[in-house]
Amino acid sequence: MKEEMEKEAKTILIVDDEPSIRDIIIYNLKKEGYKIIEAGDGITAVEMALEQRPDLILLDIMLPRLDGLSVCKRIKNYYNVPILMLTAKDAEIDKILGLELGADDYITKPFSVRELVARVKANLRKVEVVSNHQVRETAKEDRKKENKIVVGNLELDLDKFETKVRGEIIDLTLREFEVLKFLASQPEQVVTRETLLEKVWGYEYYGDIRTVDVTVRRIREKIEKDTSMPKILITKRGVGYYIAAK
Repeated sequence: MKEEMEKEAKTILIVDDEPSIRDIIIYNLKKEGYKIIEAGDGITAVEMALEQRPDLILLDIMLPRLDGLSVCKRIKNYYNVPILMLTAKDAEIDKILGLELGADDYITKPFSVRELVARVKANLRKVEVVSNHQVRETAKEDRKKENKIVVGNLELDLDKFETKVRGEIIDLTLREFEVLKFLASQPEQVVTRETLLEKVWGYEYYGDIRTVDVTVRRIREKIEKDTSMPKILITKRGVGYYIAAK
């Protein structure tokens, strides 16, 4: 009962210019107990997002008046909400998940309803976990010990969600921070893409490992001096990634 009440409190904004697609998504997410609002064009989507502050946004890329990528960027400039892009199969995933946009995830059309619902739940669950963590940590005003992970030149402040490399603060998205945190908590331990997808994104059966590769590449662009010869976030070819302990 408690879980159902929590889900009912979550509002999802669905943005797609095809009413038939919106209807399918709305029908299935309402069955899961979510409150739904909808928009058929980019301008309306931005206005609704900023006025009603939904908990998650499902956003198509191809939209009238203002395209989905621009919508994503505008919304993220004002508040941090999970945004799942609905894309065509040949979409450029780098752009969708790019730092300049801030999209959290993507799902390609045509998609299965089961996969869509799983992605929505996973992203909302991740936000809930982070939110609860922040509330707990805020209450601990007199902590004696700093909650940090330090590996070589990499320093993660788990209370502030702050990343430093060689003493310089690096601006990472929440997802990027979580990836580094998971890897840095076990330095020199190679972690597979599938494990990262499950542990960081929350996908047990769904998800594209390209999501992991793109996110890792974006992290490197921020923390490495030379992305062609990374010294911190290392690839173990054919296996996965690890943080160098030096």
